[in-house]
Amino acid sequence: MPQNYQVMIESEPKPAEMGMVVKGLSAYNASKADGETPNYLFITVRGADGSIAGGLVGATYLGWLQVQAVWVSDALRGLGYGTALMQEAENEAHRRGCPRVFLETLSFQALPFYEKRGYVVFSRLADFPPGGARYALTKQLEG
Repeated sequence: MPQNYQVMIESEPKPAEMGMVVKGLSAYNASKADGETPNYLFITVRGADGSIAGGLVGATYLGWLQVQAVWVSDALRGLGYGTALMQEAENEAHRRGCPRVFLETLSFQALPFYEKRGYVVFSRLADFPPGGARYALTKQLEG
């Protein structure tokens, strides 16, 4: 390695600097993927006052929807909002020409919810968290 560079653990990372790493990787990936970059998706559940009570963050990219985060407030769990978020995301993925979905969940999160929606586990990483597991799931969208 050249002597004029250092590898450092950043104790107080700056969002803009972390963004530089993501931007650099995105540019590299685009150079290998015919210029394609992630098309982000943000779907919310909002109260009458505009406050966010749930949402979904993801991106469509290279023929896939990757769901990165789904959250519904405790007060709204079990009332169909998670299902509505997932349905909207799947509809939008289909509209964007992405017939497949990928997501991950932890054993204490929503594995049965996703399986009920037709997602299939293709990977299980034991002890992530200790005593639990991390699951990777996919779904082929119809249509």
